[in-house]
Amino acid sequence: MEHWSVDEYKNFTNTNKRKTKYRSNKVSIDGHTFDSKKEADYYCELKLRLQSNEINGFCLQPTFILAPSLKYKADFIVFHKDNTSEVIDVKGFKTKEYIAKKKVFEDKFNLKITEIE
Repeated sequence: MEHWSVDEYKNFTNTNKRKTKYRSNKVSIDGHTFDSKKEADYYCELKLRLQSNEINGFCLQPTFILAPSLKYKADFIVFHKDNTSEVIDVKGFKTKEYIAKKKVFEDKFNLKITEIE
């Protein structure tokens, strides 16, 4: 039987961090924490589009009330130059919960969610 010192055990547990449920890693940029690198990359793309005057602006993680105890939080809303807006969700994996909320959202608000995969 092998015995570890306290320091050896701490080193082992620090180097073998548990993987997240969907294999994504949180990323922080400009003081905002994103659920994945893909979402953070899309944020950087939106910043560039805003700087180049391609879009009017964007909003991070807007929350929509679907029912008294049911909310949907999108990743972004993008405000286009033609005064339209687009609800964006950056997806690596579509959960059953997301699919159900997407249907309720689209029916209630008569808007489509654009999925970035």
